Amino acid sequence: MNTDVQASARQLLQIATPSGHATTGQVAAGPVDPTVPVGSNPVGLAFIPSGGLYVTNSGSNDVTLINTSTDTVAIPSIPEGGTTPAWLAIAPNGNAYIPNNISNNVSVMNTATNTLVGAPIPLAGGPAAVVVIPSGDVYVSRFSANSVSVIDTATNTVVGAPIPVGSNPVGIAVAPNGNAYVANRGANSVSVIDTATNTVVGAPIPVGSQPNWIAIAPNGHAYVANIGSNDVTVIDTTTNTVLVPSIPVGSNPWGIAVGPDGNAYVADRGANSVSVIDTATNTVVGAPIPVGSQPISVAIAPNGKVYVANIASANVSVIQFAPTLSGISPNQGPATGGTVVTITGINLTGAGVTIGGNPATGVSVNATGTQITATTPPGAPGPATVTVTTPGGTASLVNGFTYVVPTSLTATPALTKLFPPHVYYPFLNAILTDLVTGLPVPGRTITFSTGSQVLGSATTNAQGIAQLPEAITFPLILANGGYTAAFAGTPTLLPSTASAGIIIP
Repeated sequence: MNTDVQASARQLLQIATPSGHATTGQVAAGPVDPTVPVGSNPVGLAFIPSGGLYVTNSGSNDVTLINTSTDTVAIPSIPEGGTTPAWLAIAPNGNAYIPNNISNNVSVMNTATNTLVGAPIPLAGGPAAVVVIPSGDVYVSRFSANSVSVIDTATNTVVGAPIPVGSNPVGIAVAPNGNAYVANRGANSVSVIDTATNTVVGAPIPVGSQPNWIAIAPNGHAYVANIGSNDVTVIDTTTNTVLVPSIPVGSNPWGIAVGPDGNAYVADRGANSVSVIDTATNTVVGAPIPVGSQPISVAIAPNGKVYVANIASANVSVIQFAPTLSGISPNQGPATGGTVVTITGINLTGAGVTIGGNPATGVSVNATGTQITATTPPGAPGPATVTVTTPGGTASLVNGFTYVVPTSLTATPALTKLFPPHVYYPFLNAILTDLVTGLPVPGRTITFSTGSQVLGSATTNAQGIAQLPEAITFPLILANGGYTAAFAGTPTLLPSTASAGIIIP
C-alpha cells in the first residue's frame, strides 16, 4: 500500500474535527454505565444468531464475544486474521464479515464455532464497514478507494466492479425499499445504491459535515450521524431528499442505531455520551447518557438494551432503561394465588415481579423484553399493586391486579315430605360461603330463577342465608323441575351458582 493510502486508512478511526484535521488525543472519561471489558480499541458491534454480541477490537486485532444474557465476557479474544478490524455485519448464513482496514481484506468467521472460514478475502482500498443487502450478500465500504464492493456470501468472493460513491465512505444502511445509503465522510454527502442492480441512484444527498454512520428508523427514514457538525440529518428514503437538515446532538457523533422503541441512539465520541432522538418527532429526548471514553458505535438488542463500544476505554457500556408497563391480563384472580398472568410493556429484560408486595413465581421474559409471564402469589382480597424491577429501574401498575375470594352457593329443595302429608317450605333458601375462610358471607344479593323466569332476589343474612318466598312461584318451579340461585360476584368475591330440584316421594 502506498503512503497516501496508508495515511487515509489510518484516518478512519481518528477523531475528526470540524476543520477536517484529525486528532488522536484522549477525551476525558465521564461516569459510565455498567461496562464489559473487551480488547484494545473496540469499534464494531454485531449480534450473532446465538444472541451473543461480537465486538471487533481494532487495536488488538481480535474479536470479543459478550454473553448478552449476563453482560459478561464469554470469549475474551478470538483471532480474526486481519489488521484494524472495523464495523462488521452478520450474514444470513451465520457468518460474520469483518473488514480489516489496514490489512486490506475481509475476514469471514463462523459464529457457531468462532473460527475463521478460509483465508481473509483480499479487498484493497481500506475496507471500513459491512452491511447485509436483501440478496444475502454484503456490501463493503472502501474508505480510501471511494467505492463499495460486493461480496458473494455463498462463495466468499468479491463479485462485479466496485460501485463508485463519494469520498471516504464509511457507514452503510439498507432501507425497506432495498436501497443502500452510504455515508461519504469526505464529501459531506450520502450516496444511494439500488441493491438489485448495484448502481448508484441519482445525485448524492447533501448532509452535515463528515457523515460517518447511518441507521434506518421504523418509519423508513435514514438518520445520518455527522461527526464534524455535531448533528444528525434525516433523509426521507421514499424521495431521497433531506427531511430534517440538522438535529443537534453531542460532540463528534460517530455511531447511530435505532431501537425497537423507535428512538435513535447516537454515540457522541467527543462528549463521552449517548444522545437519544425520538424518531417520531425528530427531537432529542432527555439529557445525554454518560458512557465510556470515546464512544464510537452503538448496537441495540431486540430486548431494548443498548450496547456502546468505547474505543478509548477498551470496554462496552451497557445501557438498560427503566421498564414501562402497559397492562396485565387477567387482572384478577383468587386470593389463594396461582393465576398465570401476562404483563406487557418495554425494557422488561431481567425483571422480577411482586404483586401486593409478595414475589411472583415462574417469572419469564420474552426475547424482546416486552412481555412477562408470571404466577401470582397468595394475597389479601382487594386491589394489589403490580411492581416490576429490572437492572434499569422499577415500574408499577397501581392496583393493577385484584385478589378475589372464591365462593360456594348451596340451595335447598323446593319441596319435601313429612309423613304423611306433603310440606312446602315457605322459602327458597341459598347459603353463600367464603371458600378461603369457610365462613358465611352476609349482605350479598342472591338472584333466584327457574327456566327463563327470574323469581326474585334476596340478601344474605348473618348466617349467609338468602330466603325468597316460594308460595306463589312454586307452580313455576314445579313445572321446570327446580330452580337456580346465583351470586353475581363483587370486585373481591368470585361469582357462584347452585341449583336445587324438587323432592317428591
